[in-house]
Amino acid sequence: MKAICFYFQIHQPFRLKHYRFFDIGNDHYYYDDFADDDIITRIAQRSYMPANQMLLDMIKENGKKFKVAFSISGTALEQLEQYVPEFIDSMKELAATGCVEFLSETYAHSLSALYDPDEFVAQVKAHDEKIFQLFGQKPKVFRNTELIYDDDIASMVYAMGFKAAITADAKHVLGWRSPNFLYSSASAPKLKLLLKNGKLSDDISFRFSNPEWASYPLTADKYIHWINELPQEEQLINLFMNYDAFGELQPRESGIFEFMKALPRFAAESNIQFWTPSEVVSKFKPVAELAVPYPMSWTDEARDTSAWLGNTLQQEAVKKLYSIGERVRLCTDRRIKQDWNYLQASDHFFYMSTKHNDDGSVHSHYSPYDSPYTAFTNYMNVLSDFLTRVEEQYPASIDNEELNSLLLTIRNQEQEIEKLHREVELMRNNIVKDTTGDFPIEEPAEEEKKKPVAKKKAASAAKKAATTRKKTTAAKKK
Repeated sequence: MKAICFYFQIHQPFRLKHYRFFDIGNDHYYYDDFADDDIITRIAQRSYMPANQMLLDMIKENGKKFKVAFSISGTALEQLEQYVPEFIDSMKELAATGCVEFLSETYAHSLSALYDPDEFVAQVKAHDEKIFQLFGQKPKVFRNTELIYDDDIASMVYAMGFKAAITADAKHVLGWRSPNFLYSSASAPKLKLLLKNGKLSDDISFRFSNPEWASYPLTADKYIHWINELPQEEQLINLFMNYDAFGELQPRESGIFEFMKALPRFAAESNIQFWTPSEVVSKFKPVAELAVPYPMSWTDEARDTSAWLGNTLQQEAVKKLYSIGERVRLCTDRRIKQDWNYLQASDHFFYMSTKHNDDGSVHSHYSPYDSPYTAFTNYMNVLSDFLTRVEEQYPASIDNEELNSLLLTIRNQEQEIEKLHREVELMRNNIVKDTTGDFPIEEPAEEEKKKPVAKKKAASAAKKAATTRKKTTAAKKK
């Protein structure tokens, strides 16, 4: 018996407006709200909403035997809540069927797994809290940004409690092996790995409506026949793709919705089932461990990270960004935290790519820039202003260890002052009660003894707090 595992990705970044060199230091709002509204509203109307209805109909018509999984970035959820709230409602309706699984990922669809482990963990936690808040599910399976994965990432993912991860079918990693099996990680053997079947996935998401494709037109019975022709021992077919393949990359007129609706009927005739990633993990056993010493992804023929980090422009931008990660995490400014999230989106670095992307990449499809050099210049102007704002709060002249020490001292002093204020207030209340006759009046000698002690404690605490603040101010000025 074979099983198909569908997983759909939904992601939208907060796009940057045209930000000039002269805006640095004067304008701290970086985003093109009009473009964000226009793009996500258009895609939702043409793709997300009708695709949701399509899946809901398929689940109902097939007795809940049709199942799928979604990975939706935190930034996409924010935009959908703001501009297309009806999509969130329709996704909740899908979730209520019990046939939809939500996967974990980084909140900002970032490259943090490669540069900042602490940020990576924090973003995954923030994303999963958002998923639980909206859809009532706690993700059990992880997928990283653009399916980026290696042995180090596997160790972090397993340490966070996930039972499985989704990644790509890179030929340089698989070699002679097939992606149509469940594997386990070499660095974390208990972490299961589901690998994308690149050919069968791209047949739907990229080649479906291409009249020059040798297999055009693609029909549901033909597609299921291909799956049936796979060797009998290859029982797992993972079909991973962007959700906007339905209605946007492959327009409604191409017949993509009718193709999808027909799949369950032909699959049932061949005893092929539809499972979620968690069901795959519970029903299949890994056939081997997979060692991935260098990061791989699902983008380009090379299946590596060169689409985001392949040239010096991209490398300079991403290193500059993550160089301040520790300081931003110390910060309590909500706007800085928000900008930090939005600036990490992998899309910003993809726009800087100088590679020839002939694979139909969804990122280049929406790139707002004329060239990668324009993308780099605009991003670095924004980043320069952002770095200045962070520097104002936590100067680069103070190392992170010293900053942590100072902040800890200030917090401790604030707690001590608050405690002493409560003690003083309690003493004042006791004195008032004593004078009203509610309680026995203490001997004057004892009362006089307590007053100087309370004053002395409060004065000492205030002096310590003042000294600490002076040290912090002096450090910032340096």
